[in-house]
Amino acid sequence: MLKPIIINLTQHPATPEQIAGGVFDLQGRGLEALKALLTFDTLPTTAEVATRAEAIAVLSLASEWETSHAMVGGAPFLMAPLAAALAARGTRALYAFSVRESVETVQPDGSVRKVAVFRHGGFVGGGL
Repeated sequence: MLKPIIINLTQHPATPEQIAGGVFDLQGRGLEALKALLTFDTLPTTAEVATRAEAIAVLSLASEWETSHAMVGGAPFLMAPLAAALAARGTRALYAFSVRESVETVQPDGSVRKVAVFRHGGFVGGGL
């Protein structure tokens, strides 16, 4: 079975594990446009959220790859409209699942530094 091609529609680059799972990042102007569409600096109207969801869905079709799935993430109020806009174009929305690991390191002064490490654990949604 072939791995699906999953377009990354988040502001963050895909991790090596996600890339191994079929995710690819937008580049250049496409990535710039995506980041602008995902960033809300003021309280949006329902119409603005819908317009941005549609624009992101159209942006996903402009990639050089024929995608079947999209990894989405960002403002929670955008995710349902975005998933619907993608579905209307035959693309299934996926949500990345991360396993959180806590790593503690004793510092030279005896203090302990605690860092949360997020590891890709798979995807939720879209039938994968």
